[in-house]
Amino acid sequence: MSKHKKVHEEEHADETWLVPYADILTLLLALFIVLFASSQIDQEKFEAMANALGLAIGGISVFEESPRPETEETNPSESEYQMEQDELLLTKRQMDAYIEANGLENQLTTELSEDGLMIRIKETVLFPPGSADLNEHSRILASQIAAMLIPISQQVTISGHTDNSPINTREFPSNWELSSRRAVNFARLILNEGSLHPERPLLPQRFRAVGWSEYHPVQTNETAEGRDANRRVEVLIMRSYRL
Repeated sequence: MSKHKKVHEEEHADETWLVPYADILTLLLALFIVLFASSQIDQEKFEAMANALGLAIGGISVFEESPRPETEETNPSESEYQMEQDELLLTKRQMDAYIEANGLENQLTTELSEDGLMIRIKETVLFPPGSADLNEHSRILASQIAAMLIPISQQVTISGHTDNSPINTREFPSNWELSSRRAVNFARLILNEGSLHPERPLLPQRFRAVGWSEYHPVQTNETAEGRDANRRVEVLIMRSYRL
């Protein structure tokens, strides 16, 4: 009986060496497949196969991804930026021509910056003092701005600003309410005049109205001229591309 047991143990010798041996064979097979495939397929498919094989053999990265050189032809950001720059320049020229034709140089200004195209409108063009009710001239200006916004797709921010003179009425307890209401009223007028859509599919809201009260002055509030400049509405056509 003991002799039979001894023979049985000898027939079942230690076979743990088969596990690392099988792993080595698997890795070699994967390497040969990848090397062969690399001569048959393009770079993109090669990288995909390498990654897939890496995952299949335990999350090992077979090859490090090599950076692809960028050329002027494959870098679209510069061309898109330039196209948008040309579009904003055209819109600025259109607005400047309107300002000059109507003698509004002291009431409206335009500025093209890295933020986008800014149109600044003095309070007196749109509202009576201390009021958010649009005057008779505001509809004409809103129609002009709306016509320029129809062919473009950038986001638009319409903001109201005041000077630091305090206001405390039943309708406007502070300059926050006054600046916000002015921005909302003029934004609504632009949308109505141009049949513009506040939202774009799959993109953030295109139009927004904000009130900044007295806290974003463009000039000092220590002079009458500075306070006059600070009471304004701004229309910012925001850039979509930046370098």
